[in-house]
Amino acid sequence: MAVKFQDYYDKLGVARTATADEIKLAFRKLARLYHPDVAKNKVTGEAKFKEINEAYEVLGDPEKRRRYDELGPNWQDGGGGPSAPGGGTRRRTQTPQGETDFEFSGTGFSDFFESFFGGGREGFGSRRASAGRSADGETYMQPGQDVEADLLVTLEEALRGSLRKVTLRRPNENGDADRTNTYQVRIPPGVREGQRIRLAGQGGAGFGGGAAGDLYLRVRLARHPDFNVQGADLHCDLNLAPWEAVLGVQAKIPTLDGQTTLRVPPGTAAGSQLRLRGLGLPREDATRGDLYAKVRIQTPVSISAEEHVIWEQLAHASTFKPRGES
Repeated sequence: MAVKFQDYYDKLGVARTATADEIKLAFRKLARLYHPDVAKNKVTGEAKFKEINEAYEVLGDPEKRRRYDELGPNWQDGGGGPSAPGGGTRRRTQTPQGETDFEFSGTGFSDFFESFFGGGREGFGSRRASAGRSADGETYMQPGQDVEADLLVTLEEALRGSLRKVTLRRPNENGDADRTNTYQVRIPPGVREGQRIRLAGQGGAGFGGGAAGDLYLRVRLARHPDFNVQGADLHCDLNLAPWEAVLGVQAKIPTLDGQTTLRVPPGTAAGSQLRLRGLGLPREDATRGDLYAKVRIQTPVSISAEEHVIWEQLAHASTFKPRGES
């Protein structure tokens, strides 16, 4: 099963020399454009959102970006991953019948990502019995190996839960045509990064009467253009003009439930965190975490002549001493 190379720099529209800040800015711009909640075309928007999420998952992580860059132009010649016929890569699971390839769709990640940066679709866990025959010719029973793949879950899905159609294609052990299974995977509200969803008996086939292994889908929370996740809490930036921080303001702010208004009290300092209770992700007790907005005060880069006069008047009239001098 050949693997198609993914040009993550092209997907984010940045040069290979782009800085971390430029990559982050490009991701946020595209994510806001193609987020399923706002995209004009939901189907194409969702597909594009997953693509740019995957790209940022790699390029936004210094170690993953280094590994990606090291693949180089000759990555198809085997430099960086297990080779496969046709110059691609594939994931192999060792079974009693030999090596088996598993191919997924509907997880939100490409085969390329899984091959080089994913949690692995290969079988895992120890063998509980030896395959084959003993010295006296007796056949041993061996349970099938478990199989694992990553599952991209948006924060909206983590909030409300969802059903996801995931398809798994694998070769038949008897040499017949590949076998394809489609599963309706329930993503429960409140899932966390790294949590595994188990589909019992859907992993590798057993041998000699052994039970089949399990299929595990490991949750990877999609990057969001506005929010960072810490447990059940969400964190975002709140940009304020200097006068808004001094005088206070009713600021509109995005949440997973839609836009809301946050009261910013007068005299709010840069770096302050304002909390909106119950607007985070579900906790184990079915309550919700909080949303924290961190204040960032933005100053204008250029001002008009009229504004310059007003700022000068303020500078002369103000008794505020930012450095504490007398």
